[in-house]
Amino acid sequence: MSGPSCFPTRDNRKELSMYRACYLILCLLLLPASPRSLLSQESSAAIDDSAADRAYSSGDWKTAEAAYQGLAAKNPQNARYWYRLGVAQKSLGELDQAIETFRKSESAGVPRHLVRYAMAETQARKGDASAAFSFLEQALNSGYANADQLSSDPDFASLRSDSRFAKLLDQARRAQTPCKFAPEHRQFDFWIGEWSVATANGNLPAGDSHIELTLGDCVIVENWTSKNSTYAGKSYNVYNTTDKHWEQFWVDNSAGMIHFTGSLKDGVMDFYTADEPQSDGTTRQRHLRFFPLGPDKVRQYSQGSTDHGKTWTDEYDFIYTRKKT
Repeated sequence: MSGPSCFPTRDNRKELSMYRACYLILCLLLLPASPRSLLSQESSAAIDDSAADRAYSSGDWKTAEAAYQGLAAKNPQNARYWYRLGVAQKSLGELDQAIETFRKSESAGVPRHLVRYAMAETQARKGDASAAFSFLEQALNSGYANADQLSSDPDFASLRSDSRFAKLLDQARRAQTPCKFAPEHRQFDFWIGEWSVATANGNLPAGDSHIELTLGDCVIVENWTSKNSTYAGKSYNVYNTTDKHWEQFWVDNSAGMIHFTGSLKDGVMDFYTADEPQSDGTTRQRHLRFFPLGPDKVRQYSQGSTDHGKTWTDEYDFIYTRKKT
């Protein structure tokens, strides 16, 4: 063997010096990566992820595809990488590859309804209407409920004239806003509107009330302001699908709060409270009813009892008149 050896003889100083140099180099090679080196590797990975996200967000599908292929290969358990790779492939027209990639994204943890929707889009792009409808149905049965997206998705342009599409779109709308289509949730709609409120006896102005639907048509919210004082309040009215009754939660600007439960009886919304402790040590129970008096009038009649419902006295009696627009 030519050249100096890393294993010197006993008295060879030159070889001993070379041995020390070799030993130093060997130690340096075997040392673990420094924190700075690890940080550099992490920064590189972060930059790759960030670059992929930018390409994806800007619709640069070729760059996004290459980036997410690399990221998914390094991180096969990352569901987002697989899903975005599938979207990029679909957008580039690599439709069979996209289907396989979407399957991998589901195995990695992407929710089934999102994957099935993406696969329906891909099959629609391929011109396979039967497969597209099959995957759409699977998406809806797995929890997909974005009717707005479905109705405007350009990938489904070729399917919209098909009666199957209208059926699935209706299913999505019902899933997106279930309260809107449930008869029980619509029982109190006669109270929705803009109202001027006066006393039933004497027709004296009492207040104004703006009553509206919110939260997917599941909640009826009353916004009350008094006419002759600073008193104001709100009530939140919901149908309890578990207990099969209505509930009203009243809150106001005087720290008041009342909880009613009730139901629609013979066309009248009929609410009661439990016996509620009062500041003077007694209890009070309330009975609140709403009578629809045609399309533009509602009577709201409240009574109270201090003997556990044996006798009742009037608290207020109001007539709501719909404001003219």
